Amino acid sequence: MKFFDYRHIVTLEETNVVGNVYYVNHVKWQGRCRELFLREHAPELVAQLSHGFVMATISCRCEYFAELHAFDEVIVRMRLADLAVSRMALNFEYFRSNAGSDQLVARGYQQIACMQTTSDGLVPAPVPVGLRRALASYDVHGEQLPCY
Repeated sequence: MKFFDYRHIVTLEETNVVGNVYYVNHVKWQGRCRELFLREHAPELVAQLSHGFVMATISCRCEYFAELHAFDEVIVRMRLADLAVSRMALNFEYFRSNAGSDQLVARGYQQIACMQTTSDGLVPAPVPVGLRRALASYDVHGEQLPCY
């Protein structure tokens, strides 16, 4: 199964007064992972974002299994969980990387709606074909996804 990996080094600013990573940073890393995926695999979508196309996160969550601390190396692994006409869902796994041994420290999830700005406000829009193609090889089920 193929994952999109985002590697991150925890900084002091991401920790709280007791020295562990403040929980909201995991959600922030989900967003960063997703954006870097777009940059690498669907760069044409970036232009659409400045022309009224919107990717709105409508749901997200994170389950925490172990603490992270300053200067830990974290690998955030993203894969496609579900794809519909105008929505997608992404799974995230967070691993602390220590000399080749990766420890699962958290799991996350996001559901994203594709929208287009019109004179009537935001309306649902299909997931762009280029993004569908980019996501196809990261499908959690290993299935070929339709490109509408």
